[in-house]
Amino acid sequence: MQFGVFSVSDITRDPVSGETPSEADRIDALVRIAQKTEEVGMDVFAIGEHHNPPFVSSAPSTLLSYIAATTKRLVVSTSTTLITTNDPVRIAEEYALLQHLSKGRMDLMLGRGNTAPVYPWFGQDIRQGLPLALENYNLLHRLWREDVVDWEGNFRTPLQGFTSTPRPLDDVPPFVWHGSIRTPEIAEQAAYYGDGFFANNIFWPKEHYMRLIRFYRQRYAHYGHGTEKQAIVGLGGQAYIARRSQDAKRDFRPYFDEAPVYGHGPSMEDFMEMTPLSVGSPQEVIDKTLTFREHFGDYQRQMFLMDHAGLPLGTVLDQLELLGGEVVPTLRKELAARRDPEVPDAPTHAGLVKAKYGDTPPRQPRPNANRGDNVTGASPYQDTAPEVRASYPSL
Repeated sequence: MQFGVFSVSDITRDPVSGETPSEADRIDALVRIAQKTEEVGMDVFAIGEHHNPPFVSSAPSTLLSYIAATTKRLVVSTSTTLITTNDPVRIAEEYALLQHLSKGRMDLMLGRGNTAPVYPWFGQDIRQGLPLALENYNLLHRLWREDVVDWEGNFRTPLQGFTSTPRPLDDVPPFVWHGSIRTPEIAEQAAYYGDGFFANNIFWPKEHYMRLIRFYRQRYAHYGHGTEKQAIVGLGGQAYIARRSQDAKRDFRPYFDEAPVYGHGPSMEDFMEMTPLSVGSPQEVIDKTLTFREHFGDYQRQMFLMDHAGLPLGTVLDQLELLGGEVVPTLRKELAARRDPEVPDAPTHAGLVKAKYGDTPPRQPRPNANRGDNVTGASPYQDTAPEVRASYPSL
């Protein structure tokens, strides 16, 4: 079981102090939060992708590369990579390079995002959001698994003899989670490819996510990737922790009430009742999180949102001390004791390499720069005189 922290990278006014961090402050804070996540013994840090204020994570691969360079064992991930408005070729290149730089300590989560204006900003039509997600991932999936790709679709120019570089580390593509809060077609997509399904169940009632996850498990088994229990599931959540429950509720209430996402709506108590939001003592957060398994079955990754709504960095770092020092160790122990032995571990690069190659050294792709070009697939030397070509076999 992996535990981690994810952030949406919002810049929000602190309703208690009245201060609003600068973009520079917020970017530095995200790095500190990621480093603290490793320091307190958790496994994963993930960042969303946004291209509009008040968010700063417009280039997740850049941020995650820096974080990977300043940590030793932390898995870096995205909590959304926009599969609809990013070119699949660019995703393939950027995240394969991150995979190499991090020595395999990375994966990514694909999603459509929830900001409608981003589509025209990148030349796309939001009405085509779902077909874009399905087609773009089909191409991305092939780019990481085929050294030379010929492809034609509806939303971008064709590819002929194209090779995405660098090739995936150890000839094993990064593991992909498909994130969704509402769409069964995305759960179907995750199941079809045998990928992970991340249900970011922060907002909606558990019954909705129970249906989505059940559907994903059924389809995962249908496509022959394993049993329903062996499907790879991740969940979200948000917590605010204090030694005493009443202190947690008192301290977090102003942040909840003014939060740009769910402020000015249901009360904090109602929201805690309807969603995974946990505000209380370490034991209360443990008890609430353990109910997730009862609703959704055994799963592989639990992520917590800890820095939303203007919480100052110092408070977030204190929260991570409690989360990593007291909450997560107990959750690891309790969930391991209850886990069905048929359920696999969370995917890692080492595990994926082992599954593909066993004890055999993995294939190391070495694309031939002279094999052709990435426009037509034709050899640049195809018109060279035969006698010249005979003298230079590499041509």
